[in-house]
Amino acid sequence: MKTVAAVAEVRGLRVEVGGRALVDGVSLAARAGRVTAVIGPSGSGKTTTGLALLGEYPPGARVEGLVRTRPGAVGYVPQHPASVLCPARRVGALLGDIAALRGGGRRENRRRVHEALRLARIEDPDQVLRRFPHQLSGGQQQRVVLAQALLLGASAIVADEPTTGQDAHTKAGIVAELAALAGRGMAVVLLSHDLEVVRELADEVVVMRVGRIVDRGPASAVLDEPEPEASPRVPRARRPVGPVRMRVEALTARHRTARGTVDVLHDVGITVGARECLALVGPSGSGKTTLGRCLAGLHAEHRGRILLDGVPLPNSLRARGRAQLAAVQYVFQDAKAAFDEHRPVLDQVARTAVRLRGADPAAAREEASRVLAELGLSAGTAVRRPGSLSGGELQRAALARALLARPRVLVCDEITSGLDPATRGAVLELLAELRERTELALVFITHDLAAAAALADRTAVLDAGRIECAGGGGGQR
Repeated sequence: MKTVAAVAEVRGLRVEVGGRALVDGVSLAARAGRVTAVIGPSGSGKTTTGLALLGEYPPGARVEGLVRTRPGAVGYVPQHPASVLCPARRVGALLGDIAALRGGGRRENRRRVHEALRLARIEDPDQVLRRFPHQLSGGQQQRVVLAQALLLGASAIVADEPTTGQDAHTKAGIVAELAALAGRGMAVVLLSHDLEVVRELADEVVVMRVGRIVDRGPASAVLDEPEPEASPRVPRARRPVGPVRMRVEALTARHRTARGTVDVLHDVGITVGARECLALVGPSGSGKTTLGRCLAGLHAEHRGRILLDGVPLPNSLRARGRAQLAAVQYVFQDAKAAFDEHRPVLDQVARTAVRLRGADPAAAREEASRVLAELGLSAGTAVRRPGSLSGGELQRAALARALLARPRVLVCDEITSGLDPATRGAVLELLAELRERTELALVFITHDLAAAAALADRTAVLDAGRIECAGGGGGQR
């Protein structure tokens, strides 16, 4: 078999932070025209290895081994796309500046931007270009970052969970685009929990556990034959749904753009009761995240009413009191952006109980340690800073932080999308148990229809900012 040239590679890589090896003895190459998939559970070292191909490492890392890469040769599409998008600049300005780096006139640069967005499966480029990153769904942000990498002209792409948080149509588009990139001679390194995508795309599969490579070879040799995915063991026999905890009436939300305001939610009405889970599903960009942010007071540009136990909530979290802030908690899809990089994760989780509930700091740390352990994060992991945790670990830490507020309503935005199957099941089981024990009302925003079917009592489908249907388990109340 002919050897294909490596665009970037690492050999015998060891990355150590605070005396703990994140990866140890790893060798991996990004080869032109080939897709190399790196798989393994959360925290196995996939992202650390992928970033090493760009010559990037966590803060304070000690690095050993050979790293061969060329500046600009490798683009990166992170699991948390907002982390590489400037929140103060509109998408059009950002992509326009990147296109201008390659020379050419204004018209040519605009053509390049639209072509990159088209390749990244952005269906309405002009609308996306007018928005700020926070006005986009997680799926749209991910596609903008892919367009950014394409504009930079890299000869290799490291795609970190690129299908995470995507609807089936968008996922198929991303798979097709990554295949097309490889077909045009680019090297693709795919970091993923999605074995269906890996089987479809990968020329080579590398399996990692606890920072080491434990297997590698063609997908047909490394991966077992696909089996129907088992539904999480979420208990179904339980107490009836309680009284309405949160009611949304005639909610219309808007985003501000360079050309004025654009309505993104239209006359939305939903309810969710105590001990009930309402799943919000729909295509990327349909308004699911904006609706969730409205509930938590994170998106104030809306009219209509949001009532908690019959009492109207202020639009903005800045106008909500401490009890109201604690009562409605939001777990972000982009967990990395929700943490302060300079403070240990345990301290940040515990701070929620101190700030919102007035808990004693020592008792708050003990409670935070217990909840983090229930979510599979060890004491050693919890005392580290966010930069040395994987995306899946940070997602679980973000859930723990919200739970420390002891909320009455919990809004979860794609919190299972970056988790391996075992961890995903454990998180869903914990949410089901909390719903029963604490009479929690759960709003579960997801593209994961299996998770929604296992956990939700009812499902509301959003499309183009409107509720198209809502039903199951007693119907819309």
